[in-house]
Amino acid sequence: MLIERRIAWPLLALCGASLLALVVAVAVGSVTIPPADIWAVLRGEGDPLHRTLLLELRAPRALAAFATGGLLALAGALMQVLLRNPLADPYVLGLSGGAAVGALGAMLLGAGAALVSGSAFAGALLSALLVFGLAQGTGSWTPARLLLTGVVVAAGWGALISFMLAIGPAERLPGMLYWLMGDLSYARSPWPATGVLLIVVLLAVPAGRSLNVLARGPLQAAALGVPVKTLERGVYVVASLLTAMAVTTAGSVGFVGLIVPHMLRLVLGNDQRVILPASALAGGMLLTCADTFSRTLIAPEQLPVGVITALIGVPTFLWLLYRSR
Repeated sequence: MLIERRIAWPLLALCGASLLALVVAVAVGSVTIPPADIWAVLRGEGDPLHRTLLLELRAPRALAAFATGGLLALAGALMQVLLRNPLADPYVLGLSGGAAVGALGAMLLGAGAALVSGSAFAGALLSALLVFGLAQGTGSWTPARLLLTGVVVAAGWGALISFMLAIGPAERLPGMLYWLMGDLSYARSPWPATGVLLIVVLLAVPAGRSLNVLARGPLQAAALGVPVKTLERGVYVVASLLTAMAVTTAGSVGFVGLIVPHMLRLVLGNDQRVILPASALAGGMLLTCADTFSRTLIAPEQLPVGVITALIGVPTFLWLLYRSR
């Protein structure tokens, strides 16, 4: 009973905070919508302008921001268990670099938004397969080998990105740069990312006990009957898919997958049955708040949401490094 309460209360608190963040996101902007008008729109009444602004613009963007943040934080939590490193991050493994190369290549060819998202997804998956294949080689991979391979592959993607920006036409460079910095301006369909997030959370939470054992080390996990290799491969594939879906929705948004799971572990402990769903909620809440701030800071102009997360993430990361020196 105590364990169930320890799991339930933090999740209920995060659910309430996430709902509040979503309400603020749809209410605040160049035109502020009072809560009474929001309720009227949800009942099918209210001002037609408010209905259009709420249902067609702000709500889809807020849900996309929440889903993207949840995907990144959940992927980060899984990668930290896989690499047994509290400062691990899926972006370190080159997944965002592969997605950026795919998206920028489609932009250079003048492709539409759907093809750009599909190319980003394909690039992220290609990067995941490349890193995993090179790290494994003819034998088995280790966390250190996987991390080093990811860093090298990410450097290669970075060189390709610089080359594409150098040869890209001037009229397309602003859109390409905004995508690289993380941008939710064109996120009009949040449902694919939301659906993937819900499915993975429902599948990952029951595996929390096995992940708790895996976090203690592969030898102890194997001694307790956990299929270590199968679980490790599954975690890596799922984390890669989560990151790929996130970057196709909002571009390259950094630090969410690194900061959120680590901060939650400092507060809630290291029980994956709590950390995984809490990461999805807290990551979604963080990116929703960051996107709301990016829309309103210099309204009607908008900042890339990746700029806001970097401004939050860099000092937080430096503080964590100083704390664990």
